[in-house]
Amino acid sequence: MTDFDVERARSETPGCAEVVHLNNAGSSLPPARVTDTVVDYLRREALIGGYEQAAATLEGHEAVYASAARLVGAGPDDIALTDNATRSWQAVFYALPFTAGDRILTSKSEYASNVISFLQTAKRTGAVVEVVDDDESGQLDVEDLKRRIDGDVKLIAVSHVPTQGGLVNPAEEIGAVARAAGVPFLLDACQSAGQIDLDVARLNCDALSVTGRKYLRGPRGTGFLYVHPRLRERVEPAMLDLHSATWSAPESYEVDPTAKMFEVWERDHAATHGLGAAIDYALEWGMPAIEARVAALAAKLRDTLREIPGVRVHDQGTRQCGIVTFSVAKTPSEEVKRHLSAAKINTSVAHATSAQFDFTARGLPEMVRSSVHYFNTEDEIALLTGEIEKLA
Repeated sequence: MTDFDVERARSETPGCAEVVHLNNAGSSLPPARVTDTVVDYLRREALIGGYEQAAATLEGHEAVYASAARLVGAGPDDIALTDNATRSWQAVFYALPFTAGDRILTSKSEYASNVISFLQTAKRTGAVVEVVDDDESGQLDVEDLKRRIDGDVKLIAVSHVPTQGGLVNPAEEIGAVARAAGVPFLLDACQSAGQIDLDVARLNCDALSVTGRKYLRGPRGTGFLYVHPRLRERVEPAMLDLHSATWSAPESYEVDPTAKMFEVWERDHAATHGLGAAIDYALEWGMPAIEARVAALAAKLRDTLREIPGVRVHDQGTRQCGIVTFSVAKTPSEEVKRHLSAAKINTSVAHATSAQFDFTARGLPEMVRSSVHYFNTEDEIALLTGEIEKLA
């Protein structure tokens, strides 16, 4: 197991004293400083007024852009602050023009919200959604992606870490194919930000969407979006307001040239400051150290689960992450989750409606999803597997 100050991480996470939290891919436990940042902001806002508190903390608000940029290796002008990863992703996707015959390439493990948007756009415009094959490991097959590239491909959109299956898609290789072909690459980093060291230059993505509540350990209702200048120059957001654009004359407007073109004026300022605190906290630990710790814990969990008769681990991919999915032969996954909840162990259940392509292709059952973070321990893994043994 990697060298990591787990005792410090747990002492700074009050929830660790209450539950065994293995639902970090759903919504992680925040460190105390994140909660304190949000609550302190709200208390001050209640005393002096919302606009006045925003003005008084403008420097801190602007610092959130710099922190998010540092997390993904970008510049502050490349960052838009949003209220979740889906809104971030949608802001870019619905800005892209599609016509009949245009092709959207995606992965077999793609998430429901993204695919629903693909299908809606295909229905409206006549665009075509194509699912790239998996390779023998279960990740997106980059060679098949290359074979599909032609002048009709207008977007490659992939989830870096799917909501199910434990794999990490080969985003760097996908990005290299997209750049060589001049095709926009939209990367959903909802599940990877906060557990994997991200660098948008290495990833070669044109846009990357992030949520705050998952592995970043920030407040719910927060997120951010990275958009490269080359894409900002090509598109205009589907929706604008007086923040993303300026009403420059009675019959004209000017769109903000930075990624703020994808923002709206109103937001939860307290939560935004909390997001900044969460990002800074992750950066203090260092993303390489977090990634190594999470991967080691997940590998330990997979190995232990595989030793239990009647338990099947469903994770795929050459590279795997902190999400571990499994099923118990004798017990439906929802019942497993209820049993674990009664033991104060938090997990979730992955359903077919979240990833129809993958569930259908692999004939998957509903799966228990246990997602570890750096503050979890081997003792907590033993508690989980001990409860599973009772059901197997």
